[in-house]
Amino acid sequence: MFFGMSFSGSAQGLFGLTSTSGSDDRLLSYGFFLAGHTATYQIKYSEAFFDPTNTANNQIYSIYPKYTPGFSLGFTGILRFHDQVNLLFTPKIAFYEYRTDINYYASVVDNVPGNDNSTGNNLGYRTEELVNEATMVELPLLFKYRSQRFNNTRMYFIGGGSYQFRTKSQDEANLDPIVTRGQDFTIEMGMGFEIYFKYFKFAPEIRFSHGLNNIYYAEKTPAEIRDAISSIKRKGITIYLNFQ
Repeated sequence: MFFGMSFSGSAQGLFGLTSTSGSDDRLLSYGFFLAGHTATYQIKYSEAFFDPTNTANNQIYSIYPKYTPGFSLGFTGILRFHDQVNLLFTPKIAFYEYRTDINYYASVVDNVPGNDNSTGNNLGYRTEELVNEATMVELPLLFKYRSQRFNNTRMYFIGGGSYQFRTKSQDEANLDPIVTRGQDFTIEMGMGFEIYFKYFKFAPEIRFSHGLNNIYYAEKTPAEIRDAISSIKRKGITIYLNFQ
């Protein structure tokens, strides 16, 4: 009987028309979020990389960026246009780590700065792992379209753009093994659902982002890999836990 009463109470809280915090009816409302992400570089090879007569980087077999986890946190400001349409401003601070494997033919000497790990294999090449760390301030502006409320849940789609900048100076970033510029614009799209509780809403969400700018700073990148790359863009997948 006790478990039956507990389940009944939980079900009423989730599926019954219990309360909301009232934020759905306000012109302006606020919240906060915690998020975990996995991010990587999208690297485009240069034409020189495929030129057999170019000796500057002929020891490089391949360049392989890897998805690496990180986290972020921030606040949410919501402007209500309609019960189903909102405009969101979600400033956040995010902590990124970008790992890139440079695969060299086995004869090359370990001479790339910033590589703490070097491994060999039986495939005729060796791998250098380069690590870039970045703390970013991101300023997304997003439109959110929600379904009609069903009991205490709603689905929604979200999309927009974000301006972001790195907290460390370019002079500090010039010491990274792969040098990038500090500012970027991204396109963001995702989906989630809202769960209404008595005093707040909880909204888990998945969102995809893709950088628009070529952030590669070739002039400051070490000569060993400089000419092998023509473009670097950021991309990532983020899971948000929103509280409103």
